[in-house]
Amino acid sequence: MGILTFGINITLDGCVDHQEGIADDETHAFYTRLMDDGGAMLWGRITYEMMESFWPAVARGDTEAPPAMHEWAVKLEAKPKYVVSSTRSNFPWANSHHIEGDLLTGVQKLKDATPAGVLLGSGRLAAELDRLDLIDDYRFLVHPRIAGHGPKLYEGGLPNTRRLELISSYPLRCGAVAVHYRRVRGK
Repeated sequence: MGILTFGINITLDGCVDHQEGIADDETHAFYTRLMDDGGAMLWGRITYEMMESFWPAVARGDTEAPPAMHEWAVKLEAKPKYVVSSTRSNFPWANSHHIEGDLLTGVQKLKDATPAGVLLGSGRLAAELDRLDLIDDYRFLVHPRIAGHGPKLYEGGLPNTRRLELISSYPLRCGAVAVHYRRVRGK
């Protein structure tokens, strides 16, 4: 069984708005390595639609992009992408699949079928999956910014505290810090 890793950009005040992170070659390389380590991507519909509206054009070369962004786009194009949505069922982007029905069952089946692990990249979906006790690892890229607005990580709260163990941390040249935490279970 693979693990479910939640990876996201976050500011010091908890904002997960994708426009607030530093998008440079090093941050794109970080996410490319993270994606390479996993067997599949998992998003909610809103994140999927945001990604679908930009990255396929970069992968095709229709949109000019630096080499690190192009590399990410090409690898993302090939990666299996799973989408949780109750309002949309057609996902035409290459290698996209719909998770239907019960969220717990659908995501657990995906984890079981993906030994290399699944990378989750949607904040709102992460909160739901954490409530269902499905997230195993957390890979945050903490940006040296205070956004002063939302959306915020786990804005709706969780039923109880999640205890985490620090696996690694390292600074990037832009001032962001990559942190990797693993969920501590049974304590």
